[in-house]
Amino acid sequence: MIPEPSETPADDAAIGRALKRSLIALLALGGAAGATVWLLTRPAPGPAPHVTPLDAPQQAQRRAEVPKVRFTDITAAAGITFRHENGARGQKLLPETMGGGAVWSDLDGDGDADLLCVNSTWWPDDPRRGNATAGQPPTHRLYRNDTPPGGDPRFTDITAGSGLDVAEYAMGATAGDFDGDGRPDLYLTCVGPNRLLRNLGNCRFADITAETGTAGGAQDWSTAAAWVDVDNDGDLDLFVGNYVQWSPQLDFEVNNQLVGVGRAYGRPWNFSGSLPRLYRNDSLGGRLKFTDVSAGSGLQVRNPATGLPMAKTLAVAPVDLNGDGWLDLVVANDTVQNFVFTNRHDGTFAEVGVAAGVAFDAYGQARGAMGIDVARFRNDDRLGIAIGNFANEMNALYVAQRDTGRDQLLFSDEAITEGIGPASRQLLKFGLFFFDYDLDGRLDVLTANGHIEEDIQKVQAGVRYRQPAQLFWNAGGAPSFVEVGPKEAGEDLFRPLVGRGSACADFDRDGDLDVVLMELGGTPRLLRNEQTTGNRWLRLMIRGRAANRDSVGAWVTVETGAHRQSLQVMPTKSYLSQSELPLTFGLGPAAKASRVSVVWPGGRSRTMEHVAAGQTVEILEPESAR
Repeated sequence: MIPEPSETPADDAAIGRALKRSLIALLALGGAAGATVWLLTRPAPGPAPHVTPLDAPQQAQRRAEVPKVRFTDITAAAGITFRHENGARGQKLLPETMGGGAVWSDLDGDGDADLLCVNSTWWPDDPRRGNATAGQPPTHRLYRNDTPPGGDPRFTDITAGSGLDVAEYAMGATAGDFDGDGRPDLYLTCVGPNRLLRNLGNCRFADITAETGTAGGAQDWSTAAAWVDVDNDGDLDLFVGNYVQWSPQLDFEVNNQLVGVGRAYGRPWNFSGSLPRLYRNDSLGGRLKFTDVSAGSGLQVRNPATGLPMAKTLAVAPVDLNGDGWLDLVVANDTVQNFVFTNRHDGTFAEVGVAAGVAFDAYGQARGAMGIDVARFRNDDRLGIAIGNFANEMNALYVAQRDTGRDQLLFSDEAITEGIGPASRQLLKFGLFFFDYDLDGRLDVLTANGHIEEDIQKVQAGVRYRQPAQLFWNAGGAPSFVEVGPKEAGEDLFRPLVGRGSACADFDRDGDLDVVLMELGGTPRLLRNEQTTGNRWLRLMIRGRAANRDSVGAWVTVETGAHRQSLQVMPTKSYLSQSELPLTFGLGPAAKASRVSVVWPGGRSRTMEHVAAGQTVEILEPESAR
């Protein structure tokens, strides 16, 4: 028996909709009848008016054509045989997903960039330890650059006896002349105690960690580090970012799982953050001394609700954000908000990331921030902060807004409108930096990519563990960036790898910037820039007197007619890595720079006129402030 229907509010709504449809039909019929009457009774048309055709105003637009600049893999030919070791043997421990970095630095003082490949090693309980057939645990590798200018690439492994032939679970490294003797020293970040190595000359290093008190905590997991003069006293201090509070026991308790896979590598949501450290350089008169000033620096941010450390740091960008002559710090954090620390000029910092618009994405969400770099990519006075984020999260490009002054920082994420956002979403971005690969005078962007979970394709269709790098050419328009593919840059750059650290240097001294991409558990990829655009270049080595010897933090401006570009002397960028110290400026077709200006930390400046292209010029800070 079919039940009697009952009247409900839904029935009322249905009746209303039926009436509305009937009214619409009646109106349509009336309109059609009226149109028919008008067509039958309208007057006969007169002669067609004469219309003089006018061309619509055309806006001048330049169609950007991506230049063809080939990057060629010369790793084997150059003698680079390093292979990264992450210690993985099925336990799925979080640090196994994160390393490692690379450093380009003139460690032997011969004028070219040498290469340090940072390694992790076997875990303490690895059965290979003590097994004679397994050999010795792997160490870092130091390669001396023996490439003649413009010649065939040649690197020599000089690790043995260098002080870098040590097995440790390291993440990254940073080079800086902290003692002012003209030789870059090294600081290595590790799972566990870090190491400070003093350069004794001829690529020999002495471990001075204990005497300087710079090891950090025994349980620290350190990642990003930077040599920066935060107090403008003329020597380099040391910032060290830490990731999460971690141990194998905690990792097994967290027990990250993937459906259909089981225990898997995961993001650090369930691990507490960790506090960074700041070491003030108090070396004087040959005595090497650092003071840990972290506690009172303002850099150690805690969650106001729980009191636990907030930071999960993977990268840091030192930069003078507000033009006051003091270095600030932008810190990229994984799964928690990014930090912006402004320098108060008294040894302390204020954290203003939320107010500055850099802490979160446009929807107020924290992302998995990995690599970072800061630059004036539009060749104006506005800074852009680029950050490579996790898979399914776009690159960020926070751009300074014009209506802010020195006392107020405000950035807006313009990654979508500038062209580096949507194309990057699916990839997991680690190393990221700005560089002018085609020497046209505009800064381009490169990211090294790779997932953390080997079996990710089992749960996310279309996502792979090994991923291609991404190159974005700066077209100088709107949007600024255009994605480059193998057709323009060659196949070698885009062959998938588990990308991590990345850095650039003109290792062969031919005027253009070459690239190294580090691979987790694999061999790095050394890519030679073989551009033949005809664009000219100028390389500048900036030296300090009152400022730190390497002039870290100085701003250099190069003008060619109406074209003006500025670069900061800041090798710390990307992810766990460091690029070379000299600055490379692309001049496009210009045969010279009409003006070169340098402003050092502390305010001293120097200007040079009519500097010819195609050379490396050393510029020394003046002795007086006049």
